Amino acid sequence: MGELMGKAMSLREKIGQLFVFGFHGHEPSAEIKALIEDFGVGGIIYFTRNIVDAKQVHALSASLMETAELAGRSPMFIAVDQEGGMVSRLVKGVTLMPGNMAFGAGGSAGSVFDAAAMCGEQLRALGINLNYAPCIDVNNNPDNPVINVRSYSDRPEVAGELGLAAVRGYQRARVSATVKHFPGHGDTSVDSHRDLPVLPHDRARLDAVELVPFKMAVDETDMIMTAHVCLPALDPSGVPSTLSEPVLTGLLRGELGYEGVIVTDCLEMNAIDKFYGPERGAVMALQAGADMVLICHTAAKQRAAIEAVAAAVERGELTEARIDASLERIMRLKAKRGVCEALEPWASVEPALDTPEQQAAARRWSEASATLVKNERGLLPLRREATTLVLWPEIVTVSEADELLTDDGTLGGRLAARMPHVTERRIGDPDALRDLAAFEQVVFVSYDAAKQANERELAARLLAEAGDRTVAVSVRNPLDLLVYPEVSAFLAVYECRPLALESAAGALLGEFTPAGRLPLTLSARYPFGWRWGE
Repeated sequence: MGELMGKAMSLREKIGQLFVFGFHGHEPSAEIKALIEDFGVGGIIYFTRNIVDAKQVHALSASLMETAELAGRSPMFIAVDQEGGMVSRLVKGVTLMPGNMAFGAGGSAGSVFDAAAMCGEQLRALGINLNYAPCIDVNNNPDNPVINVRSYSDRPEVAGELGLAAVRGYQRARVSATVKHFPGHGDTSVDSHRDLPVLPHDRARLDAVELVPFKMAVDETDMIMTAHVCLPALDPSGVPSTLSEPVLTGLLRGELGYEGVIVTDCLEMNAIDKFYGPERGAVMALQAGADMVLICHTAAKQRAAIEAVAAAVERGELTEARIDASLERIMRLKAKRGVCEALEPWASVEPALDTPEQQAAARRWSEASATLVKNERGLLPLRREATTLVLWPEIVTVSEADELLTDDGTLGGRLAARMPHVTERRIGDPDALRDLAAFEQVVFVSYDAAKQANERELAARLLAEAGDRTVAVSVRNPLDLLVYPEVSAFLAVYECRPLALESAAGALLGEFTPAGRLPLTLSARYPFGWRWGE
C-alpha cells in the first residue's frame, strides 16, 4: 500500500496518514496547514477551542479540505468528541443529544440508534466524518474522575448493547464510530489526563466486566480508541495499554479478532506525556499495534512525532511493512465512508440542522431520562405559588472531559418562567447561606458532591437548616445521593446541558411523570433499575 488518488507516497507521507492532530483557533492555523502540506496528515480533531457554531464549523471543514486538496494530499478524517451530554464540542446550530448515562436511564437500543444517526447526519453535513464516540466503559467505580456519566451504565451488558446501537447509528449516517477506551477505563480512580492509572484486576474479572462491551462491538465499529491505563494482568511490563503489544496486538487483534482501525487516545495526556513523551509514545504505540496516533495540542510535538516515527523506520525499530499495514486499514476505511466526497454548500446544509423534528426527539429522550429516586415527604411536584430558592454550589474543579454551558439559562430561570416567586443563588462559601426561613421550598442543584468538598459542606448546612423542605436535583453525578442520604426528594437528570435543565424543571413541576430508572446501583436501597413508587 502506498498510493491514493494515483499518487505514490513517500515514507513521511505514509507516516503522516497515521496521525490525527489538533490545533488552536477558529480557522486553520499556520502550523496545521504546514503539517497538512508537508506530510498529508491522516486526520484533524476539533475541540471547543475550534468551534463557534455550525456555520463556522462548516466553513472550517471546507477550508481544511481545500488545504489538503491544493497540496495534493489525501482526504482527511475530520474528527470530534461528540458523545452527547457533558462531552459535546459542538452545541450551537445543531440539536445536541443527551449523553450516555441519560440514555442508560431512559433509553432503549432503538432510541440510542436514532439519536446517534441524527447526530451523525448533522456532523457529516458539517464535514465531520469521524466521531470519537461512543464511550462504552463500564461505570463501576464511584471515584472515577473522568468517565462517570459518559458511561451508559455499571452493567457491562447494558454498556455493550447501547454502545453497539450508537455505533450502528453513527455509521448509518456515514460517520465512523469509535468505541473507547479499550480495554476499559471505567474502574479507575485516576484521570489519565493527569497521571497513569493502574487497574489491578485479573483476567477473569476483565473478561466478566471491562471487556464485555468491546467484545459486543468489535465486529462492527470502525475504530477502537485505546486507554492510557496499565493492566498488569494483560501486560506485566507496566506500560499503559496504548503502548502495549500484548493488549493491542495480542488481545485486541489476536484474541478478539478486531480488523478495524486502532487509534490512540491523545499522547499529550499526562499518562503518556509525563512518562514517555509523544515522540517516543508514537513509536511505541505503532510497535504495539496502533494504526493512528492522536496528538491534540502542540505543533512542535506533532511534527517531532512524525519525524520520530520516520527515524524509527530508518534505523529498523519499525518496518515500513508495519507502516503499510496500518495505512491500508486507514485508506480502506476512508474509502468505505466516502471521506473524499465534497462538502455540500452551506445553503443546502443549513435547513437540515436543528430542525423542529430533531429538537422534539431530543426533548423526548431527555425527558425519558429524568429519574425520581425518592420523594419521601411528597415535596414534588413543587408548589407553583410557594416562595422558592434555587441554590447552586460553585463548581470548584471540573473534569477536563466536561464542556459546561454557562450562557444558556439556568434551572432557576426555567422555573421562574413557570412560577411567580423564584430566587436563584450560586454560593461558593457554605457560610453565605442566609434567609432560608424566607423560602417555603428549596431546590438544591447538585453537580458532583462526591468530589467537591464545598458542595458537600453546602448540602450538609442546607439540610441541617431546611431539610424538611429541600429537594435535590443532580445535574451530573447521581451518586451524590450517597453524600446526603437524608434528603427526602432526589431527582437525577445526569447532565447540566440546557435540555436537561428544561427536563428537570418540567419534572419538578409535574409537567410529566419522571419515568427514568437508575442506570447504576447507588446502594442496596437504590439498585440498578430503581425508580420511586415501584
